[in-house]
Amino acid sequence: MNNFFASYLGANVVCAIIFGIFLVHDLLGVDRQEKQIKYDHALVAFILYFISDSYWAAVEAEIIPKNTVAVVSCNFSNYILMATVTYMWLRYVMAVENSPNRERRLNKFAVLFPFIVSTVVLVALYIVSPRSLISEDLEVMPAFNIFLIVVPCINIAAVILRTVGKAWKEKNPVEKKKHVFIGTFPLLVVFGGIIQMAWLPYTPIFCFSCTLLMITLYIQSLEAQVSTDPLTSLNNRAQLMRFVTQQSNLHIEGKKTVVTMFDADGFKSINDTYGHAEGDHALTIMAESMKEVVSHCGKPAFVARYGGDEFVMIIFVSDESEVEAVIKDIRVKIEEDCKKKERPYIISVSAGFDELLHGQDTFQKCLQRADKKLYLDKAYSKLGTEK
Repeated sequence: MNNFFASYLGANVVCAIIFGIFLVHDLLGVDRQEKQIKYDHALVAFILYFISDSYWAAVEAEIIPKNTVAVVSCNFSNYILMATVTYMWLRYVMAVENSPNRERRLNKFAVLFPFIVSTVVLVALYIVSPRSLISEDLEVMPAFNIFLIVVPCINIAAVILRTVGKAWKEKNPVEKKKHVFIGTFPLLVVFGGIIQMAWLPYTPIFCFSCTLLMITLYIQSLEAQVSTDPLTSLNNRAQLMRFVTQQSNLHIEGKKTVVTMFDADGFKSINDTYGHAEGDHALTIMAESMKEVVSHCGKPAFVARYGGDEFVMIIFVSDESEVEAVIKDIRVKIEEDCKKKERPYIISVSAGFDELLHGQDTFQKCLQRADKKLYLDKAYSKLGTEK
């Protein structure tokens, strides 16, 4: 048992150190967004669980005297922290998926409700019939293991339902993969926990599963920082270039590939009149409006901030009239959002688009054609305003 404790403790310490390094790196960052903060909360919960799990191992190996107080405290600690880990994970996913009203107290309580009910029942059962949870020889009974996994399973199920639902509605293949990954990858942790609990109780499989999950997500978050525009949360120009270099991304059987450029009319006047902070706010309104319209238009699309107040949309349609409809919806949505958010201006946008042809045509050539049409649209709009 001493060998078991040494190896088990070593695994937990190594995993806790890895998570600690991630946490320190994040805390030293100058631009901590909501997703990163929620991820860090999950890291803290995992570290605390590893400490509690090491305490459990010490009790099992009788490094710490195995008595009723030690057995009950370490198992209840594991129960609470396991539920906390999956709760924090669900909150992280809600931030990643941009779930509406996620910070409302009622929604937070709804997420916590299964844990509250389970804890009340567990404590009541221990008071009424402690031997149904902990045997006379201080071994954990199957009933306790049910409580140990029921709340985590509910939280993981909520994650899967939320992300799979998003993936089902998502038309952009890149975004669809992200939803599927973040929803289903935690199943690795669930399987690791089940295997350890059922067949290999003295092997830290769950610990390694958790670490593999968080390392993978941390790498993804670093990639996202490289590929995402920090102001608008859209794909940045570098990610756009990576997307178009893969020819398979640019063509869908039976669809036309249309490259569209958007540009805010009179954006400089917003900066000059209201300041650059308000100019940034205007760009976020444009980006959020574009994302919402594109996500509900039913067409596969890729949207990126090209630079300044310019945005690029690659959309796959059956007919160019569908592109015109999406552009119109974006203009309407931007105007509605400006009014809804009580901005002292209405953002109007010019747009130009052109079809990416097969053969010798390239994305850059198509983008240039779309850019020329954008400036024709801008000139036409300006002429109409002057009249």
